[in-house]
Amino acid sequence: MSEPERTAAALSYGVAKADLEIPTLTIAERRAQYLALAQRHVRPGSGSSTAYLQRRTAIQSLFDLRQVIRNTRYLLVGGLATRHYMPERMTLDTDILVLAGDQEAVERELTAAGCQKLGLLAIGGSTWTLPDGTILAVVVSDAPWAREAIERPLQTADDIPVIALPYLVLMKLYAGRSQDIADITRMLGGADESALAEVRAAVARHNPEAANDVESMIVLGRLEYQS
Repeated sequence: MSEPERTAAALSYGVAKADLEIPTLTIAERRAQYLALAQRHVRPGSGSSTAYLQRRTAIQSLFDLRQVIRNTRYLLVGGLATRHYMPERMTLDTDILVLAGDQEAVERELTAAGCQKLGLLAIGGSTWTLPDGTILAVVVSDAPWAREAIERPLQTADDIPVIALPYLVLMKLYAGRSQDIADITRMLGGADESALAEVRAAVARHNPEAANDVESMIVLGRLEYQS
């Protein structure tokens, strides 16, 4: 099973009822349904000011991962990464991405730093408790886009490597949940033409079948910025 298929299997939501038959949708089919619904109902504006949409904050605290991971390359992903590209939203844990070949090394570092391993992720990786009690999800991938992402991090003021926008979009396209689609739409709505060109190029290389959906999300995201 490919990485996108494993990711879809792990992240898809379903309802298990004996008397209710629910069709199994691929990530692309589910995304198409979300976008079709949004296109039917979306209106210009969001109820939020342009100033709010352009704000980039770090209100939610992030444990200093440099205290527990000193040698292994990783990227901050997930909800805490999105705040570099859109207004900050609440998230309950910290997510990082490491390459499959570095999985053992990062787990050794976490163990040596006193972190507690909680279990495995179905998509590949593991979950941990950090010294401050927060949850860390270590997502592991050997996909070509992940190797590119590790080589091209967004460098931040606090020196925590963050996944660059094109690869965060790819990661969320593969996950395919409603929150992922909402995040992509909002991030792309506020991106400039240079950033959008990089996103389009990455999608063309790694997930070309999603290119038309990405264009739809750009249009929907830009509508949010209209008064």
